Amino acid sequence: MSAFLWVLCVTLFVWGLITINYFRVGFFQGNVIHLHSFINGFNISNSSEAEEVNTTNVELKKAAILTGEPPEYSPPPTSYVPPEIFKKRENKLEQGLARARAAILKATSTGSTAAAEAAGISGGIYRNAGAFYESYQEMERRFKVYVYQEGEPPLVHGGPCKSIYSSEGRFISEMESENITNFRTYDPNMAHTFFMPFSVVWMVKYIYKTDTFDISPLKQFVSDYVSVISTKHHFWNRTSGADHFMLSCHDWGPMVSQGNAFLYNTSIRVLCNANSSEGFNPQKDVSLPEINLYGGEISPKIESPPPENISRPYLGFFAGGVHGPIRPILLHHWKDKDPDLRVYEYLPNGEKDYYDFMLESRFCLCPSGYEVASPRIAEAIYSGCVPVILSERYVLPFSDVLNWDSFSIQLNVSDIPMLKEKLLGVSEEKYMKLKEGVRFVRKHFVFNQPVQRFDVFHMILHSVWLRRINIRFE
Repeated sequence: MSAFLWVLCVTLFVWGLITINYFRVGFFQGNVIHLHSFINGFNISNSSEAEEVNTTNVELKKAAILTGEPPEYSPPPTSYVPPEIFKKRENKLEQGLARARAAILKATSTGSTAAAEAAGISGGIYRNAGAFYESYQEMERRFKVYVYQEGEPPLVHGGPCKSIYSSEGRFISEMESENITNFRTYDPNMAHTFFMPFSVVWMVKYIYKTDTFDISPLKQFVSDYVSVISTKHHFWNRTSGADHFMLSCHDWGPMVSQGNAFLYNTSIRVLCNANSSEGFNPQKDVSLPEINLYGGEISPKIESPPPENISRPYLGFFAGGVHGPIRPILLHHWKDKDPDLRVYEYLPNGEKDYYDFMLESRFCLCPSGYEVASPRIAEAIYSGCVPVILSERYVLPFSDVLNWDSFSIQLNVSDIPMLKEKLLGVSEEKYMKLKEGVRFVRKHFVFNQPVQRFDVFHMILHSVWLRRINIRFE
């Protein structure tokens, strides 16, 4: 028996040495690390050069990820895959991403847009329509996401679908549904990215104690969740979460992500509150559009694009509460001051509602509130009204592929006193081009049921895809 135990111990020791894997992750440097440059104007004479781009490899040291006490019960770990098979699968995934990078870079350099235009990707709203379409096709061909099964509703596997935070709930719901079989994989060994489907909005509702201003329980939940998945599976630990992503439309999303340092600093965070002065990093994080779906759907008045010849007698419109640093300035200068600029804190009693004013205005003012994002941007787009974005440090959604200057006006807070002058200074020719851009970009900001190509769900996925192909494991 003693000889048998000795042989068994030696065998286990040797097998343990074989199965140890070390990974290094590098972000492409130069034009590629900046995702807008990746899509716009990366010059390359030969697609094979895509793999010759200089990289700086950052070693991800094994770190103590676990916090607190381990759970009393740990479910069975992910099914075992022999190391040689795992390595083969991993190499195949990375080789596929390398080919995708090469194809996108080639499309960027050639500038051909014929295929993109045939697919409806046109209108001048893209930084590089051909490169975006090639990247989108590569995503459709290759991209696989594993959704962690750990956790229980309501905090995990669901979210709000009928509120100002609908972007959070709708995305989680779609990822959990059976409608995206082409992107979701149930085999984590075949995944490019890993989605942690917890809802910050539901954490605030069910965990946060009102008026305490203490979000430490929310951070602890995130910390515990990462502890569970990193204990049960090896995927988090091999990259310190670099190929994992979370999604939140709540203002507190960035702060809650601080519950785990690697989640905050290394993982892909998809956030409505995309404030670059508060830790949002556009090189790895994704800006999520804030879409208000009271009742679960877009208002019937704007659910379809308005007629192109609709009368728009008002120069600009805004209605909203006085909160945050920007709105008080806007209301101070323009509330009830000018019949051409309809600026209200509360809508006047009458036959017209909020969406009527949007449909009758050339420009819709979209100032930030407490945080940078505003649902008015999407509502303006639905209404065919050119968004006027009044914000600071806001990384606009999908700006890695969309040219926001082609369908919006972006002004500084210091421009508010001259707001009417600025808007009147937009020539009719430019206004018509902006209006056309709004019409073309609309499909990228709409949730569909079931999902459709190029809609907001797929644009969010594409933003995650872009961040993933800019990571290389060695």
